[in-house]
Amino acid sequence: MQLLLTRPDDWHLHLRDGAAMADVLAHSARVFARAVVMPNLRPPVTTAAAAAAYRRRILDALPRAAGFQPLMTLYLTDLTPVDEIAAAVAGGVVVGVKLYPAGATTNSDAGVTDIERVRPVLEAMAELGLPLLVHGEVVDPEVDIFDRERAFIDRVLDPLLHSVPGLRLVFEHITTGDAVRWVLEAPARVAATITPHHLLYDRNAIFAGGISPHLYCLPVLKRERHREALLWAATSGSPRFFLGTDSAPHARSTKEAAHGCAGIFSAHAALELCAEAFEDAGALGALQGFTSQHGADFYGLPRNADTVTLVREPWTVPAAFAFGDGEVVPLRAGETVRWRLAGTSVSR
Repeated sequence: MQLLLTRPDDWHLHLRDGAAMADVLAHSARVFARAVVMPNLRPPVTTAAAAAAYRRRILDALPRAAGFQPLMTLYLTDLTPVDEIAAAVAGGVVVGVKLYPAGATTNSDAGVTDIERVRPVLEAMAELGLPLLVHGEVVDPEVDIFDRERAFIDRVLDPLLHSVPGLRLVFEHITTGDAVRWVLEAPARVAATITPHHLLYDRNAIFAGGISPHLYCLPVLKRERHREALLWAATSGSPRFFLGTDSAPHARSTKEAAHGCAGIFSAHAALELCAEAFEDAGALGALQGFTSQHGADFYGLPRNADTVTLVREPWTVPAAFAFGDGEVVPLRAGETVRWRLAGTSVSR
């Protein structure tokens, strides 16, 4: 069996920096035409100038003839000046501003402590049409970790949607049926990304056969009913939902450790794993919309002219890949993936 698809895009990707970035970049560039690159480096990418410099480092590290375009983001802080939003739009390389609640996830300590502190920035973004990309979890220690997305909707997203009219918003890596419903009930200026791992796994997978640190991510995997809701949303054909892998590489030594890092590396097989999920749902016909069309349409970018070919041919994922001075353990390491990328056409 073979699938010919418009070349997909990844609307949420972590590439890191330096030698580690160069090692993982090729995995994304082999299949994706574009990717929205997250700004949570150390130090974070908080200015248009820093975003342009990071973009240049990515381009310099690309394999030859990859045909890959990084789409850059700014890291929103309590101190982000309003003028930086205008500079980001004028520079032409920034496609969104990332909201990390302070302390919510990897390298988020410089994030926003109170949404009211950044209201002038959000109003400027609404005026200029620059989307807000949201990590949607509260950091209140009294809220159960499995309920933090729902609480964020109630405490932050609902009020924000009504108090900043016109703000375009991407609810990133949603994990619950609550988020699916909220997106569908919101205005058309709201969309969401969904990851391959949240389509394929529920929280039981973390504990199957012993604790797996390589299935620990934030937001964490949820109950099976939430996974089913995400799969329904992704395969529904709704233009509100599109692929954002949230591929987030960490060195094995920092994952297989006390207080291990949150993040799942999936760039090596993201499209192939989506094909598995869609096949299991009997919805392969909806795969192209989710991976190759809806995100481009939401961001107002042209759909890609290139194509990729998937074949239904099992292969075994390597145990690890190079990652700077160490190695990264990929999703499904040592296990079988049913679909394989057979080729990518790149226009010259």
